[in-house]
Amino acid sequence: MKEKNKYLKPEYLENRELSWLQFNKRILAEAKDKTILPFERIKFLSITASNLDEFFMIRVASLMDMVHAGYTKRDIAGMTAKEQLAAILPEAKEFMADQYKTLNRSLMPLLDKCGLHIVHRHEDLTEKQASYVDEYFQKNVYPVLTPMAVDQSRPFPLIQNKSLNIGALIKDKKNEGVIDIATVQVPGVLSRIVEIPSEEEGETAIILLEEVIERNLDKLFLNYTILSAHPYRVMRNADLAIDEDDAADLLKEIEKQVKKRQWGEVIRLEVADTMDKRLQKKLMEQLNVEEDYLYKIKGPLDLTFLMKAYGLSGFDEYKLPKYIPQPVPGLDRERGIFEQIREHDILLHHPYYEFTPVVDFISQAANDPNVLAIKQTLYRVSGNSPIVASLARAAENGKQVTVLVELKARFDEENNIGWAKMLEKAGCHVIYGLVGLKTHSKIALVVRREEDGIRRYVHLGTGNYNDVTAKLYTDMGILTCNDEIGEDATAVFNMLSGYSEPPVWNKLMVAPIWLKDRFLMLINREAENAKKGKEARIVAKMNALCDPMIIEALYKASAAGVRIDLIVRGICCLKTGIPGISENITVRSLVGNFLEHSRIFYFYNDGFEDVYMGSADWMPRNLDKRVEITFPVEDEKLKQDVIGILKLQLSDTLKAHILKPNSREYAKQDLRGLEKIGAQDEFCRLAMEQVFAEEKEEMVRHIFEPAKGSKY
Repeated sequence: MKEKNKYLKPEYLENRELSWLQFNKRILAEAKDKTILPFERIKFLSITASNLDEFFMIRVASLMDMVHAGYTKRDIAGMTAKEQLAAILPEAKEFMADQYKTLNRSLMPLLDKCGLHIVHRHEDLTEKQASYVDEYFQKNVYPVLTPMAVDQSRPFPLIQNKSLNIGALIKDKKNEGVIDIATVQVPGVLSRIVEIPSEEEGETAIILLEEVIERNLDKLFLNYTILSAHPYRVMRNADLAIDEDDAADLLKEIEKQVKKRQWGEVIRLEVADTMDKRLQKKLMEQLNVEEDYLYKIKGPLDLTFLMKAYGLSGFDEYKLPKYIPQPVPGLDRERGIFEQIREHDILLHHPYYEFTPVVDFISQAANDPNVLAIKQTLYRVSGNSPIVASLARAAENGKQVTVLVELKARFDEENNIGWAKMLEKAGCHVIYGLVGLKTHSKIALVVRREEDGIRRYVHLGTGNYNDVTAKLYTDMGILTCNDEIGEDATAVFNMLSGYSEPPVWNKLMVAPIWLKDRFLMLINREAENAKKGKEARIVAKMNALCDPMIIEALYKASAAGVRIDLIVRGICCLKTGIPGISENITVRSLVGNFLEHSRIFYFYNDGFEDVYMGSADWMPRNLDKRVEITFPVEDEKLKQDVIGILKLQLSDTLKAHILKPNSREYAKQDLRGLEKIGAQDEFCRLAMEQVFAEEKEEMVRHIFEPAKGSKY
């Protein structure tokens, strides 16, 4: 038997989809946690709903496609696509039942105590509220609606993906006994939350838009009697099928495929659990949905409305104070960014510190007459991106601007197509990357003419160039003018635009060329050191871990005696605590107020510590099918800062969910005897303290600074 089989037995590995469901359960656990403020809990519940939607649209849809195609190859955990669906669907139904149990039994009563009263059914409105709702419907909702009756002459309409609708059984008043079906889409252009007069002073009362419409449905079907009406929602296959080799114009092909997303196969039908059985049956027939993909909901459909409820004013005492990212220590906004990068590399840690230096880096480059060229990759950017505006301005100022816009960034395709067209109009050279590969790397290069010649300035990061998510996601970055990194950055863009791969790389590790091999070498080196009796240690932080070759290397290193601590936010196909295999491995997942997104890799290297950061997770898609960049942190002070970040995350006792030995389940630590440490809260505190200390020092310096003209 080959040694590989010893470490990659199916029972030693977890299915990625079932592991993902465990991740969403960890978020749900935060919604259940009674130590967390009420409105923060409803925010976590909303996140579980949006996560589950995407899981169905992409992962469940992909498995269904495999089943339809007769694909029978087994995954690393030994499961076929059909077996995975058989395991996932019941667990997803159980998860959704748990979501609504949390909502109905715990959070709704809690919101009432906080002064937010949600009227669940329009039948429960008081006379005053009902009058208000009817008037609101007539003025604001009625003009927007399009009622659609379905009969022999009118076919069932195409129901859009993720849209909320009201289905009804209707009886023609003229043709007694003839029962038809009707449907009305709840318009997404209107707020789903409708504030209504409250019965109690100081209380906020709301009702959902679908209840307002359902109450007034008879006004839409004047010639019919409404027998029953209930909300329903469909989830469709949203996985795009793009053949890049045959696409004459990738931009046009993606535009076409994005439109098709609205009409993909229905993979989940949600209905109110009180829905009339006749109506339910007709909807299932019209939408071609089998029983396995029907979800009966005990409460409001689509819990993402809770994020809107979170945003209601007047409930600040039930939310965490909004954290304001602090100025980056040692960085003077009154001085030019390039001058400061020349003095030393600058480490960035978002959202604890501002994203502003990255915005300034591109903005100042756009205006600087000495800047000759700007090159940047864009994967996801904000709706009104200051970085995109700066790139356009740079081109208008006559600079050479090259932008790689990744059109295949999932669910951002339309957004990115818009940016690509706008940048082209401004005079930027826009490229779309390599055929068959997504460009997921986060890199910006500025080429500047200086007194001593041409100098290259580079930003490298773990997260997107998105000024909005930079306040919500934890990410790392570095600004440098290191010559070797500058050479590599130029080589990256030449590769992306001209298929020119350099013979060697100086500092950067680039996927899919040799990043995986480099990681395997670094892991194996720790294993060899352990076998020689030397101290050996690996700490790695990422979003997901499911690459079989990486897992095999980690198992071998663990068996050799390497101590391995993994911080994995989401999917983890590795199992801990397997005798002789993974006894030296721990896995923790941090679920906090910010989304953990940074990728950091530490290798002890016999005391010559190596620290890397980058854009890639340890997944086959990142290592084999994407352009990713991992970069070293070599400045000794910055390296120790990054190691300190890892140490603090490993010390977290409040938000860390620990993977149980030889299991897919996670559990929080028993706090008895442990110091209560929340890494994210601690990072916020340290950032504010550091900035305060800097401001205090500056103030003292000004007080004791000699006055102008003083002989002292």
